[in-house]
Amino acid sequence: MKTFRARLLRFLVFAGTASLTLHSQSNESKPDLTLHGTVTRADFMHYRELPFTVPAGVTRLSAELSYTDKDKRTSIDLGLLDNERFRGWSGGNKSFFTLSDTDATPSYLPGSIRPGTWKILLGIPSIRPGITSHYEVKIWFGHATDATAVSTFSREPLRAGPAWYRGDLHMHDAHSDGSCTSQSGKKIPCPLYRTVEAAAARGLDFIAITDHNTTAHFDDLRELQPAFDQLLLIPGREITTFLGHANVFGTTAPIDFRLTDTVPNFNALLDQVQQLHGLLSINHPAQPSGESCMGCGWTAPNTDWSRIRVLEAVNGGITSGPLAGIPFWQTKLNAGFRIVGIAGSDNHNSSASPEHATSIGYPTTVVYAENLSERAILDGIRAGHVFIDIQGTKRRGMEWSATADVEHVATAAQMGDLLGATTGHQVRFTLKLHHVKGASPVILCDGKAVDWLPTKPAEDEEDERGGTWQSDGEPHWVRVDVRGPDGSLWLMGNPIYFNPR
Repeated sequence: MKTFRARLLRFLVFAGTASLTLHSQSNESKPDLTLHGTVTRADFMHYRELPFTVPAGVTRLSAELSYTDKDKRTSIDLGLLDNERFRGWSGGNKSFFTLSDTDATPSYLPGSIRPGTWKILLGIPSIRPGITSHYEVKIWFGHATDATAVSTFSREPLRAGPAWYRGDLHMHDAHSDGSCTSQSGKKIPCPLYRTVEAAAARGLDFIAITDHNTTAHFDDLRELQPAFDQLLLIPGREITTFLGHANVFGTTAPIDFRLTDTVPNFNALLDQVQQLHGLLSINHPAQPSGESCMGCGWTAPNTDWSRIRVLEAVNGGITSGPLAGIPFWQTKLNAGFRIVGIAGSDNHNSSASPEHATSIGYPTTVVYAENLSERAILDGIRAGHVFIDIQGTKRRGMEWSATADVEHVATAAQMGDLLGATTGHQVRFTLKLHHVKGASPVILCDGKAVDWLPTKPAEDEEDERGGTWQSDGEPHWVRVDVRGPDGSLWLMGNPIYFNPR
């Protein structure tokens, strides 16, 4: 599937998915402040404080130290003092650190970034006579409303290049109500690293741990990301209200979740998320809400569905029946809302066997993204370049695309994209299936099965088929389900949209 042409990502994506103006402490971003100086043998076994001013409104501070003459055995250690206390010391083991209210590079303390005079602390344990070493400290000031340029917990993509990346976007650990077993077999609040280990063992490419309302788990995620350098850790939380639950991805900033109290309505909550460039997904909307699980179903009045980008169409292994989210999602699609369907295991027990319907990675959300980074994965979800592997396999896949000649210019779209095709224009569909031998595709137009493509079972591990449709010029959405020989849902695709209202 990695051969799927990257050009399809560039055709006619949803309105509103254009890249944002981004600020981040990445290697490519310009520092807000640079401190320069020199040390000599006179500084040997001494400390030096480098004061600098932190302006108001800063919510994240990052710094990177570099210096000359390392080849001549010069060593400069690194630490930090804020305007009230000691904030950390990494000595010579780290040249870069970042810290915010919620998380910090190991060796440093998370906490408020208060305006005023801070100090970079340098220690000089080694410098030879006659050496003058030039140092440079780059400092970046981050703000809650800055969008992440790469990833919150990694400065570079974990993997380069466009591909279909597989992940789980809903799970819990000890920072909320996740559990696992202790050495003696007792049920305990599960340490976050056990959840991450289970996801890595499943072979996932990315996860979002979404503890209820809290941000406490972000510091653990920052510590773990370097060790799990093949598994992208995306900051997430489950905004848990009395009127519904929603996951928020891509921001570590505080969000007031007190709907019906300090937050007057859901739109006000959504305003907070959008100001922070977060991505919000409505969770398990069809579940009942009441004493047994207050807020589990979506009951928020006057929800502006035109502002909802993402919805959890599959929660755990539920694909049919009164608790299934798919019919709820398709009702919104039929009402003209372009909402991306995703999935999450909603795992609360990292010890669950991989075959269990709510084990980590069951189901899996599969995203076509430019690389394995937080920004690219979330951009891929926003664009709807997503399908769901219901059973969380490692290889099952699908590619659903369409082309049309509009004013003698060929245009193309894949899942999530919008394609204009006025009355009489012929649209050609292409479906590629991977590792679903024996399964059959079902083409759905506005929720109803159509015969625009052969629906016979796939005879080989790799299957490609095509079909055509003559557009009637009306708004439609067309997507694909892939069902196994027993009729069970294996894969669920997002729509291609035609002629929006």
